[in-house]
Order: sequence, then structure tokens, then C-alpha cells
Amino acid sequence: MTKFTDLNLNPKVLKAVQEAGYETPTPIQAGAIPPALEGKDVLGIAQTGTGKTASFVLPMITALARGRARARMPRSLVLCPTRELAAQVAENFDTYSKHLKLTKALLIGGVSFKEQDTLIDKGVDVLIATPGRLLDHFERGKLILSDVKVMVVDEADRMLDMGFIPDIERIFGLTPFTRQTLFFSATMAPEIERITNTFLSAPERIEVARQATTGENITQGVVMFKGSRKDREPSEKRKVLRRMIDAEGDTCTNAIVFCNRKVDVDIVAKSLKKYGYDAAPIHGDLDQSQRTRTLDGFRDGTLRFLVASDVAARGLDVPSVSHVFNFDVPSHAEDYVHRIGRTGRAGRDGKAIMICVPRDERNLADIERLVQREIPRLDNPLAAEKAADKPADAEKEDKPKRSRTRSRKKDDAAQKSPDEAPAAQSTSETADVQAAQEPKRSARSRTSGRGKQSNDRGGNKVVGLGDHTPEFIGLSFKERSAG
Repeated sequence: MTKFTDLNLNPKVLKAVQEAGYETPTPIQAGAIPPALEGKDVLGIAQTGTGKTASFVLPMITALARGRARARMPRSLVLCPTRELAAQVAENFDTYSKHLKLTKALLIGGVSFKEQDTLIDKGVDVLIATPGRLLDHFERGKLILSDVKVMVVDEADRMLDMGFIPDIERIFGLTPFTRQTLFFSATMAPEIERITNTFLSAPERIEVARQATTGENITQGVVMFKGSRKDREPSEKRKVLRRMIDAEGDTCTNAIVFCNRKVDVDIVAKSLKKYGYDAAPIHGDLDQSQRTRTLDGFRDGTLRFLVASDVAARGLDVPSVSHVFNFDVPSHAEDYVHRIGRTGRAGRDGKAIMICVPRDERNLADIERLVQREIPRLDNPLAAEKAADKPADAEKEDKPKRSRTRSRKKDDAAQKSPDEAPAAQSTSETADVQAAQEPKRSARSRTSGRGKQSNDRGGNKVVGLGDHTPEFIGLSFKERSAG
């Protein structure tokens, strides 16, 4: 088995690696480091969480151990798709170069240009940047890329998803043709293949896993969920998430919850916090200082649940993440591979559970087609709750309901004892009762249009015009005139 001592690394770099507690390189490290040390271009393809960062940081530090940087002219360049990944690469650089006098600058958004300009003006050996901020410095005349010896593109497929490919091609054009290029990605889309054919020279291809594969140590599952009503689906879906978390119990030490939209990240984080779960959001619209504090809290264990957009799906190295919950099915199948790759890192076991609503079933099919396996279906926890409540509901349904149309006489008769209940009436008796009730019905029908049959004062019968006619009305005209 290959060890780091067999890779011809600089002794001071090897010492830092050993102090970090590593003895045996991962397959991508064992395959990529030797050709990188020989100065060859490298195309590394490996699923996330396999140690790609050290695959280019270690040989880069070894190559830069000799020489000195000049002002505004970095000797090496590392391009990352997100601020978090760039900051993580910078941490790796600090860890492995602590016995060497090498300098670095981190160029990311959300940080003052002035502070970054000061570092660049002093001269840096390693420049770690996101494409947009790097080009901002270049266009302001603060950066010269003609002295770059080693250029690294990390998470290239994520660059493609985020629309950075035109920027990457422009940056390639600003660096020397003689540079060494180390190109790493988890998947190889056709556009990525085109760039590697254009800008890499006879690269050493290191592929340690089939493209778009998921770790075998990650247990996967999906809950097929349909809301009771369209307007209730979002809240019921959040309830499903809480039940899934509760079902994992103590095995869920911490977790990342992924949402497709930034607005849903905020809503889900707020909902979890409302119900007593220690959660915080992270996405691209948040201030960089807030994003940094949230990540630091998640890494050191003071924050249990990180609710994230895909900004956190790539490259974040938190080895002890026990679970990943996909609140939404990712729109791009490749993102599923990167999301669940946040768990089960460094040989640990992990678990990834996803919630799929009917409109996302097509995306789920795309994911299963990409990873070439069917994701096991899990029981809906809300359905189990309803099933548990069903016996009580069934007892209520078995009880006879009283009809609203039953008369009081019938109810009274039903309440009497068998001895008190009258015998069945004969047909003639029934007819007599109906005949007795008929005059009353007729009277009611005749007077229903004229209002009440009794006044409020004495209950006397109202005297109508037909019952008492004044005497003068019966006289003829001549009689009335004579009178």
C-alpha cells in the first residue's frame, strides 16, 4: 500500500502531513500527486469527499518551496466556484505549508478590496480566488497573471453550473501557455471535456471512481410525499422533515438540509428553530461574515443543523456530518451526488434521505438514471401517524348518529321502556290521527301569508274585515245620501 513517504514530497511538507495525522493517501491522492510533481497536467475525476484538495495542494507547495514571489505577480493560482470552498483551500494551504515560508492571498467577495490589494502588492506565492473577484482585481490593474507557474481549477463541473465557464476561459488566456494545469471535477459534462481538450496538454487522467457515483458507505432513501391540499403542502413537508430527523434519534449528531431555493432555506431554518431544533441558514445572499460564522459553528459542533442552498454542496469538508436531508429533489441530477457527498466522508458511514413530491418525480428518475441505481423508498412518517390515529376514528364512526329529522315524539317513544311503549297503531287509528291534524294544517296554511295568529298583548283572535263589517258599508248610495 502506498504511503505519503513514497510520494517524493518535500520533507517539510511531509512533516506537516504527518502532524495532521495522515499516513496513507487516498486513491485520488496516490494517483494525482506523482504526475503533478513531475510537472505534467492532471485531469482528476473522483467523487466528492475523496481528498481532491490535498491532491493539488501538496504537490503545489512542494513545487513552490523553491523561488520567491514578486509584487502583484502570484506564482500559482487556484480557482474555486464558491467563497466557502476557496476559504477551505486556504485552510489546507496553511496546514500543509506551516514549515515553509510561503505566502497566500484569498480573493473572495464580501471582503474589502483594500485588504486584498495590500496582500497582492507584497507578492504572494499562492493566489486562491473565485473567478469573479479575480477578474475584478485584474481589470483594476492590481493583478498580473503572466508569472503563474501552476494553475488549479477545482470543482470544474460546479463552475459550469454557476455559469463561470466564460470567465475560466478568459483567465486561461491571461496565464502563460507554459503553465502546469491541474483540473479536478466530480463529473465530466461535455462542456468540461471541451475545456480540458482545449487548455490541458496531454493530461494524466486519474479516475478513481465511475463518474457520478455515490459513496458505498452512504445509506440512501427517499420519502414519496403528497400534501393533503396544495396550500398545506409546504407546512406538511416541513413536518415530514422534522419527523424524519426525530426518527433518526441519537444517530443524527448533525446534518445538512439542502433546499433548491434561497427563500426556502430561510423558511426551513426558521421553522426548525421555531420547533426547538438548533438550525441556521447559509446561502449566497447572506453577508460573508455571517456565512463564515455559521460554517464555523457547524464545524465546531455548536450548530447542529445547517440549512443550505447548493452553495454548500461542493467542497465543504466537515468530516463528521452524519446525515444529509434533501428537503427538495435537486433540479440537476449531478447536484445530488455532491449534496450527499457531504456525509460519509473520510471512510465514515453516512445517511442521505430525500423528500420527493409528485412534481419532482421526473427529477428523481434523472438522478436514479445518473447513479445507475434505484434509491430505496421509505415510509412517509405522516402516513404512519394517521394510521396510528385511525382506530380511535373508527370507533367514532361505528357509533350511530342521531338523525336531525327525527321528531321529538319519536325520540320520546324510543326512550320509553318496552313495557311503556304503545302497541302498533292500526291503519284506521293512523287515518283518524291524520284527519284530526288536517284542519290545523289547513288553518296554518291559510294564515301563513298574513303573519301571526295571535297578538302580543292578549292572545285574542284578530278580527278581520270579513268577520265584522261596519253598518254604513251595507247601505246604498241613495240611502247614504238621504241620511
